[in-house]
Amino acid sequence: MDDIEVSKFNNIISKIIKKSLFTERQIEIILNQKDLLESKFSITKGAYYRQVGQSREKLIGLYYSIILLRGLGILLPDDIDVISKLSEQISVINESDIFPEREDEVISVIDRLVRQACNM
Repeated sequence: MDDIEVSKFNNIISKIIKKSLFTERQIEIILNQKDLLESKFSITKGAYYRQVGQSREKLIGLYYSIILLRGLGILLPDDIDVISKLSEQISVINESDIFPEREDEVISVIDRLVRQACNM
């Protein structure tokens, strides 16, 4: 197995993944399982399916967390709107090329909006 693996994601998506609850490998596995990414994995079949299970459990935990936070009024409708709009922008970013000098600016805006929505 190679020690150095090239990311299948652009720099912005990679930076967002690093701030998420998931690893790049787990995101790749989730995309692969949902037929959104055809990817070859240089790990054993057993290790792959163990990571599939771990990824599934993390995703289930995330959904339960969203339901809980929304149900308790911590995650408000405006927060959901911000998340939806940022998600749409991420979809566009994922499909396009961003000038490297703009990447930090994009991440900064996303970070500011997320922190603003999480203001406690």
